[in-house]
Amino acid sequence: MTDSKYFTTNKKGEIFELKAELNNEKKEKRKEAVKKVIAAMTVGKDVSSLFPDVVNCMQTDNLELKKLVYLYLMNYAKSQPDMAIMAVNSFVKDCEDPNPLIRALAVRTMGCIRVDKITEYLCEPLRKCLKDEDPYVRKTAAVCVAKLHDINAQMVEDQGFLDSLRDLIADSNPMVVANAVAALSEISESHPNSNLLDLNPQNINKLLTALNECTEWGQIFILDCLSNYNPKDEREAQSICERVTPRLSHANSAVVLSAVKVLMKFLELLPKDSDYYGTLLKKLSPPLVTLLSGEPEVQYVALRNINLIVQKRPEILKQEIKVFFVKYNDPIYVKLEKLDIMIRLASQANIAQVLAELKEYATEVDVDFVRKAVRAIGRCAIKVEQSAERCVSTLLDLIQTKVNYVVQEAIVVIRDIFRKYPNKYESIIATLCENLDSLDEPDARAAMIWIVGEYAERIDNADELLESFLEGFHDESTQVQLTLLTAIVKLFLKKPSETQELVQQVLSLATQDSDNPDLRDRGYIYWRLLSTDPVTAKEVVLSEKPLISEETDLIEPTLLDELICHIGSLASVYHKPPNAFVEGSHGIHQHSADQFAIMKQYFSVLQVWLPATKAKGLEIAGTFSRRQGHMYMDMTFINKALQHMTDFAIQFNKNSFGVIPTTPLPIHTPLMPNQSIDISLPLSTIGPVMKMDPLNNLQVAVKNIIDVFYFSCLIPLNIFFVEDGKMERQVFLVTWKDIPNENELQYQIKECHLNADTVSGKLQNNNIFTIAKRNVEGQDMLYQSLKLTNGIWILAELRIQPGNPNYTGKKKTNATAFSYKLMVHIF
Repeated sequence: MTDSKYFTTNKKGEIFELKAELNNEKKEKRKEAVKKVIAAMTVGKDVSSLFPDVVNCMQTDNLELKKLVYLYLMNYAKSQPDMAIMAVNSFVKDCEDPNPLIRALAVRTMGCIRVDKITEYLCEPLRKCLKDEDPYVRKTAAVCVAKLHDINAQMVEDQGFLDSLRDLIADSNPMVVANAVAALSEISESHPNSNLLDLNPQNINKLLTALNECTEWGQIFILDCLSNYNPKDEREAQSICERVTPRLSHANSAVVLSAVKVLMKFLELLPKDSDYYGTLLKKLSPPLVTLLSGEPEVQYVALRNINLIVQKRPEILKQEIKVFFVKYNDPIYVKLEKLDIMIRLASQANIAQVLAELKEYATEVDVDFVRKAVRAIGRCAIKVEQSAERCVSTLLDLIQTKVNYVVQEAIVVIRDIFRKYPNKYESIIATLCENLDSLDEPDARAAMIWIVGEYAERIDNADELLESFLEGFHDESTQVQLTLLTAIVKLFLKKPSETQELVQQVLSLATQDSDNPDLRDRGYIYWRLLSTDPVTAKEVVLSEKPLISEETDLIEPTLLDELICHIGSLASVYHKPPNAFVEGSHGIHQHSADQFAIMKQYFSVLQVWLPATKAKGLEIAGTFSRRQGHMYMDMTFINKALQHMTDFAIQFNKNSFGVIPTTPLPIHTPLMPNQSIDISLPLSTIGPVMKMDPLNNLQVAVKNIIDVFYFSCLIPLNIFFVEDGKMERQVFLVTWKDIPNENELQYQIKECHLNADTVSGKLQNNNIFTIAKRNVEGQDMLYQSLKLTNGIWILAELRIQPGNPNYTGKKKTNATAFSYKLMVHIF
């Protein structure tokens, strides 16, 4: 009979009956009762009232029953911390049980029960289990140390558990080694500057020995650890590579990617002219190709990682371009990623195959895929000069199809080809002009206008073509208006006698009838140039343009090196460093205005401040951070439009703290369609001040070539807490007494299961300093101070009752209304 019977009941007074069954003398009856309790807990019923009765069932030799009771304890220990203490003796006793499974189960459960009172009793059993004769117990105890460190880091260090973990790296059992490495790696994340793992040639040799024998997840932990090691010379690097290479043939794709990460890093240390370097490159290719035979989701992750690898070392997959040819049943996200890698691998040797594929893709039904295929043809022309003529011919064939979006994309691409190869393919301009009337997208219209203006002397009716665009000048996008203004000025400089009236018309539209500052400024510059010094105007406007680069979408080299070190993780899928999308920090978690919500571990995820729908395709997501005493606005700019974006600038409105950017936006290259860029903008608080509601509200204006966009965001107040906010003890006492009672505010914190020392440590990480701590009638009292960037001090008293997750406290500040309102917002 299945366990489903435990989830159904038609009895009345179920809790009462379960209580009776849990206290039954017969073991089988008690076991059945515990199963019913777990079933009720699983479907969301509150069975916490049965806590003492379930705990009594711990005294059993039956492993299945013990597991069920432990499961119940893990679930309810937080809400019943005082009752959980009842189970401590049983845990300690089970840690010395003859059965290693029970010993391991006990130490694992104790590590999962996040109650401070219990962790104090965990130390001795854990110390014994770390040196247990059974490897299963030792490997479980290793993981328990990491869990205990998350609850009480200071206790783990004081008890010497970190040294015990390091000793386990030399353990004879590979799984113990793997778990010790995993635990030390996790702990080191919260101590980034410490050398907990202490990697040296001796330890590395032990890890490599364990690598061959442990489970696949153990192998991943060890490989990730190896990727952080810096060999002392190329000989050691080669030796490690030789021992890691067999992992490339593993069935688990995560193991393969972790091995690739190690090898990619160590390749940097090997001489490129050595035989082994070439052999290793050849060995890296087959496992990467094999990853593409999995499910579409696995393929996508593999492709995103391969994209990075190809940018760093294209020679690894240069012979494998056919595996990136798109299949008819590939999902669109796989198709687009394959297309990107195809272009990166395109060369003179394979360009004929690539072009044939791309031409085929351009006849597909998916519009986004077709657009990217047409753009890819243009990228091939720019990248492989010998193929440019064939690419142009292919694009002309596509234009003849008269499919609107294909034609428009092809014209944008041809504009770039003209820029790369001036005075070479201008014979096709007449064909392009035939499609003028069908252009309705800003990018395509701007590209066509640029072509007409650049080659006006070769087009007999250039003035008529440009005049046709001028008729709806004010309805055009900013990009088209700017391009049209420049094109007509070029035309005038080439044919002054025929186009004087036309240039006056466009200058008048740009300067007198437009409210766009960029357009107006450019119009005035041209007008003054033309009216004062036509020769200089010709030199400026008709100057020789720099050739466009082959690859405009390559990841910046330092970022690429960082991402290579994160192969196999989310960072390699997002193509962003980890701190751009998740920040694991023991810091402030803004919970609600009436809570001192600074206790909990949090992830600072980017918020979308400006959605693409409100900014003509520009999306801005961001967050704020404080690093080494400086404030930063961390943002990701994403171009979801069909045209490139340039000329970015940012400005803040007056705000409560005088926050202003200290540098311009560091976006120096055009942001192409479907591209994103991560920036970190340094901030200061020396700007003009104006009280906002709420106080931490920041109004922002962002400009680009298209338009000016506005949004507002809230700055987390902990960003303004400065590092010198620790008040002298005597000064604190005097200041606390001097502040009148009417400037005192009561507050409450709910559901915070941390002891006083952990709270104090977490707050100090956010520049809220504990001045003194004392115990009054069983309550821990913390006296704290913080200072803001505007010089305002706030003092606080926090009362923590051990075992009670709800804290109370009060805070004080000086007499100004602004200070008082600020205090209300902070806590």
